[in-house]
This record gives sequence, C-alpha cells and structure tokens, in this order.
Amino acid sequence: MLLEKQSVYLSVVVPVYNEEACLEDLYARLTAVCDGLGKPYEIIFTNDGSKDNSAEILDALHKRRPQQIRVIHFNGNFGQHMAIMAAFERVRGEIIVNMDADMQNPPEEIPKLLAEYEKGYDYVGSYRKERDDSFILRSLPSLILNKIRGAVTDIHIKDQGCMFRAYSRRVVDLITQCDESSTFVTALGYKFAANPTEIGVEHQARLQGDSKYDVYKLVRVTFDLFTGFSMAPLQVFTLFGFVVSALSGCLVAYLLMRRFIFGPEAEGLFTLFAISFFLISVAITGIGIVGEYVGRIYEVVRRRPRFLIRQVVEVSQDEATSPSSAMKEQQHVS
Repeated sequence: MLLEKQSVYLSVVVPVYNEEACLEDLYARLTAVCDGLGKPYEIIFTNDGSKDNSAEILDALHKRRPQQIRVIHFNGNFGQHMAIMAAFERVRGEIIVNMDADMQNPPEEIPKLLAEYEKGYDYVGSYRKERDDSFILRSLPSLILNKIRGAVTDIHIKDQGCMFRAYSRRVVDLITQCDESSTFVTALGYKFAANPTEIGVEHQARLQGDSKYDVYKLVRVTFDLFTGFSMAPLQVFTLFGFVVSALSGCLVAYLLMRRFIFGPEAEGLFTLFAISFFLISVAITGIGIVGEYVGRIYEVVRRRPRFLIRQVVEVSQDEATSPSSAMKEQQHVS
C-alpha cells in the first residue's frame, strides 16, 4: 500500500466520471449516513478524467471536510475498475465500501452491508432486488450476461454488475497486489475472500445525469471477466476442434465411398460450401478469442502504468487524526 494505514473504521470509495449533477446530493446523503455511524470514516472520490465540472466540485467538497474527503484526480479516463483500484491503494479503513456515484444503490443501504460484515464475513456483495431500469436496454442484457459469466467462470456472484459491496482490509490488500491492466474488482474480491456472502439491496432509477454503461460496455466487461478468470473459452474451442475434426474425417470417408460406388456427383456442392463457410467463421471466432488472451499478455509484458494520477487532494495523515482537526470538523458540522 502507498500510505501508512491509520485507525479508520470505514472507507467509502466512489469512482466518478462526468457526475456533476449527482455529486452535491451524494455528498449530503453519504456524509449523513457516515456521521450516523458514530465512528471514524473517510470518503475517497476518484475522478476518472471527467470532462464536466466534477473535478471542481470534488475539490470544493474536500474543502468542506478536509479530514474526511479525499480526492484522486486521474490524468485521463482509465475506467471504473482502475478508479477503484487507485482508491483501494490509499484506503485507511478497516472496512472498505465501494459504491457508484449515481446513487442507484442508495447510500442509506451502507449500514446493511456493515451489519452483515460484523457477523464475520470478509466480503459482503449485493444484488439489486428490484431494478428500476429499462428492461430491454439494461436489465435484460445484464441478466443474460450474468448467466453466461456464471456458467463460464467459477465466480458465483448473483449480480456481477452491482458494484455496491463491502470488503475487509485483508481482501482489499490482496486485490491491490494484482497488477493486471484489465481486471474485475468484484470478482477478485470474491476469489480472495475466505467467507463471502451476498444480500439484497434497494435499487433506484437515476435521478440526475445519464448512465455511462451501454450494451457494448457490458459485453466488454464480460470479455474481461472471461479472459481474466477462466480458460473455458479456449478449452471449449479446443474440444470443438477435436469434434469437428472427427466429423470432418467421417464426412471425407463417406464422400470417398460414394464416389467409388456411384461415381462423380455434383449434388451437395452448396451444402459443402455452407459447411466450409460455417467452419471458417468458427475458426475466425476462435482466433479472436485467442487474440483476447494474447492481447492481455501483451499489455502485461509492456508494463505500462495502469492509470496515471494527476493529483491527490487530501490532508496529511497526522492532520486527519489530530484532536484539533477533529474539533475543527465538529465546529464546522455544527
């Protein structure tokens, strides 16, 4: 980890990308929930290269509560999971909760995660009990991809698209030891947890702003999960190759027998063309899957930074825990 850890009960990690419309409301609701816990906490916002005024708003939020609000500014857009990883490398809390800035999972649900964590679990996942989204554009694609991901990988998470989760410090420390450029934080947490569980949480429609995920990005995330946590796609194509080779051998033997018995025939030529085109398309798909794995190996070999941090806005650790700072914060809140 990059920073010395301190006695903080809760760290809330929030990746932010073009969420200027949500941040003020998020700040008010999130700090109210955390204040109600009566324990030390911090909130880390990672600005993932936002193009709107999110950066300025986050800096202003830090000034309101410098001891509790920390802001990481990326040099560009590196993706939601890299934004989470950057914050994970800097958290100080005993429990780490990750949530999205759009508040579709309400901050008021955080105590539910903490109550489950206190029962002895080191990873508390969540699933959306009733999604308040477009069924065709969001809910249905997520449902289908969740089923496919669960079948292909050994990551048995009910709602893999829900980022609202609580992690123990040990699990987060293990996650930050992984340095692959394409990763899936929730799946890593599940893999490293000794005693994981899941609970149902409320889900609300976006009150402001637009979703940053579309069907293409959902498919892209699915590919990342497949290639990062399973060899099944390669194994399936290897098995399929053996089966097709056997069937092709049988077909060749059958056609030779017909030629010797009935002589040259023109019938079935288009069928052979159709079979050939099908096998060629399958081969191209297999090459694409192999390319996904090779591409990830290439990214690792290049060893380029997974993300670039332009600025970290925070007070020093000593200032954050000093009695005088706590008194100033108390006066500010009152």
